[in-house]
Amino acid sequence: MRIGLLGTGPWARAAYAPALAGHTGVEFAGVWGRRPEAADELAKEYGVTAYADVDALLADVDAVAVALPPAVQGELAVRAARAGRHLLLDKPLALTVTEGRAVAKAVAAAGVASVVFFTARFQREPAAWIEEQAAVPGWFTARAQWLGAVFTTDSPFAASPWRREKGALWDVGPHALSVLLPVLGDARRVAAAARGPADTVHLVLEHAGGASSALTLSLTAPAAAAGAEVELRGEAGVSVLPGSSEGAVPALARAVDALTAAARSGRPHPCDAAFGLRVTEILSAAEDLLVPQPVRAAQ
Repeated sequence: MRIGLLGTGPWARAAYAPALAGHTGVEFAGVWGRRPEAADELAKEYGVTAYADVDALLADVDAVAVALPPAVQGELAVRAARAGRHLLLDKPLALTVTEGRAVAKAVAAAGVASVVFFTARFQREPAAWIEEQAAVPGWFTARAQWLGAVFTTDSPFAASPWRREKGALWDVGPHALSVLLPVLGDARRVAAAARGPADTVHLVLEHAGGASSALTLSLTAPAAAAGAEVELRGEAGVSVLPGSSEGAVPALARAVDALTAAARSGRPHPCDAAFGLRVTEILSAAEDLLVPQPVRAAQ
């Protein structure tokens, strides 16, 4: 599989480019970016072609990996799918249900494979834990805390416009949902949503399996308090999401493996565009609950 990279920002440089370049099962074919000079620089670093035109890249590859802001990802994912290219996408799939639905529809219509990269779903220990807990009956409730320090440290993602606008709900919310949904079942309803300090949000979900979950999401946690925790409680007792011994690059390599397997077999991956759309729908419902209600004039 020849695969091209769309994007040249910090995430593309730190994770996507090294994962593609180091993967022995695919050919890293080239780079396109919204800033041609950045595409030239990244392509030169890895000895691949820099494309000034995205359609020229699509014509030369079998698949694309997208490391772009979600508002940009949607349009390009639709274009790539219509060109018959398989898709390795990043979370969130989109920032609106309309955009997410367009991607999922284009993928289905074209019959191409898609994988959305939710990190924990492709890291060895967390992925194994999720699979194990999904087979355990009788979960009663879950607690998830996904606390980042993006805005309180010198993180390279702190200046990201979409993260500044949309906050933790849309950045780390997808990670938490990607762990909870396969274990507890789909979220039938966002029962409650409330704001905390800065971009922090608290959600309560009702799941199809009968359990409930409580989520706390933030990108403004103190550095000493940052981290991700998921705890399940039910008939089997208590189970806690294990940490991972590896970073994003090995996990992305497994996501590439998943994409090639889905393309070869024609069987959808659990983290495909349709799942990405469902996550977008849940986040959008939560966002609607967080919108301040208009003040009513006294009667």
